[in-house]
Amino acid sequence: MRKILCALALLAFATPLLASDPFVGTWTLNSAKTKYTTGTAAKSVTLVIEEQGDSLQVTGTGTTGDGSPISVKYTVPIKGGVGTVQQGDFDGVNSKLVSSHSRLNTFTKAGKELRTRHAVVSADGKTLSTTVKGTGADGKPVAGVDVYDKQ
Repeated sequence: MRKILCALALLAFATPLLASDPFVGTWTLNSAKTKYTTGTAAKSVTLVIEEQGDSLQVTGTGTTGDGSPISVKYTVPIKGGVGTVQQGDFDGVNSKLVSSHSRLNTFTKAGKELRTRHAVVSADGKTLSTTVKGTGADGKPVAGVDVYDKQ
């Protein structure tokens, strides 16, 4: 009986270590909590973040503040580093893992930095906040915080 209890206790402590990346999941923009000081926030965005081996694939769809479609897709290493872009107004992405719940993504075009996005998942894993600063897809300055709810 003692061995069974020890095994169960060990399993209970090991399970969180085997959990997937906190960024993984489907996230929808909470426009009521999203705030911009420069530029215009999107009307709607759905982010799907999937673990693919040692990388995260990010797919974003939605509509901008003026109703134009949003469609981005890129992959970044889970541990941080240079990623690959499949779709978006940028042709380069670099991700730095700040902590288990925080990443800093830098988006570039033709080697020039367009914007940064600091993403943080809340401790309970239910909210993703991204602070953006730089130039938006429309070429105009943008600064603000997008808040997403996990689905």
